[in-house]
Amino acid sequence: MKTVFITGAAGFIGSSLALRVLADEPETRLVGLDNMNDYYDVRIKEARLARLKTYPNFIFVKGNLADKVLLDSIFEQYAPQVVVNLAAQAGVRYSITNPDAYIESNLIGFYNVLEACRRHPVEHLVYASSSSVYGGNKKVPFSTDDPVDTPVSLYAATKKSNELMAHAYAKLYDIPSTGLRFFTVYGPAGRPDMAYFGFTDKLIKGETIQIFNYGNCQRDFTYIDDIVEGVTRVMRRPPEKKTGEDGLPLPPYAVYNIGNSKPENLLDFVTILQEELVRAKVLPADYDFEAHKRLVPMQPGDVPVTYADTSALERDFGFRPATPLREGLRRFAQWYYAFYLSGNKGEN
Repeated sequence: MKTVFITGAAGFIGSSLALRVLADEPETRLVGLDNMNDYYDVRIKEARLARLKTYPNFIFVKGNLADKVLLDSIFEQYAPQVVVNLAAQAGVRYSITNPDAYIESNLIGFYNVLEACRRHPVEHLVYASSSSVYGGNKKVPFSTDDPVDTPVSLYAATKKSNELMAHAYAKLYDIPSTGLRFFTVYGPAGRPDMAYFGFTDKLIKGETIQIFNYGNCQRDFTYIDDIVEGVTRVMRRPPEKKTGEDGLPLPPYAVYNIGNSKPENLLDFVTILQEELVRAKVLPADYDFEAHKRLVPMQPGDVPVTYADTSALERDFGFRPATPLREGLRRFAQWYYAFYLSGNKGEN
């Protein structure tokens, strides 16, 4: 039986990926780790986890990535062939006020994953990086060939550090590693700290939403199903182990962008969101949106635009994300209504 180990298994991307693997590969044993912290509404994590636990070949371990002993015991007991590290302290703004959480999870935790993969060799380590590594790059679209040496947040710095650490371990220990730079992932059962979710929460309460950089931000919104499709394709094909001209192994290492390659203006995004919230009956048709919007300056750690060049992903895996923003936000609005307003907790 093949074993896949996913960290952050109760998280947005982790749970969605786990569901896909369990549904597509019933012969695969999937081990999931999550610490179930309260960075956001734990009920969402519990609902995600409840769906995963309906599969008999899913094994859940509650614990912290920074717990080296626990991580070693998981590798010793289950000997995973494929490891997907999606556990991380997320969020740019939170990293400004709570830096310790990022060092523990994103640096120490990822180091523990690398060490476990060194001691218990794996076929492939796939890990989450982020579009935030591009920092204040002016050139768009962002290519993985671009320099990423100017992070504008601690979160971005930890993600770039993950890429450097993975490269070193790939070179030293021949661990096939692939980093994935995700671009603004959204969708049903997503993270409440993301703009589309936070806006919805505020509008329901009659509060005012703040649109940063006076609405002149652009984001490459990527629907969760596109992210999962990209990750599953990458999981199945680790970088090749090759020998260089000097007779020494070349690091089996790769990095890809996963984004929609279609940046959306924030004001247009808000307009589509409010239309879909009305359509899903989350908000009434006569809701006064203009009275609940305020344009404000850019905030620390943010960047004005994200825009993915996904040509390498398309070249190597024959895949390019393409879910239209309206379709993705419609599915989110429908889920939001079902989860929070209809009483059918955890459905959709």
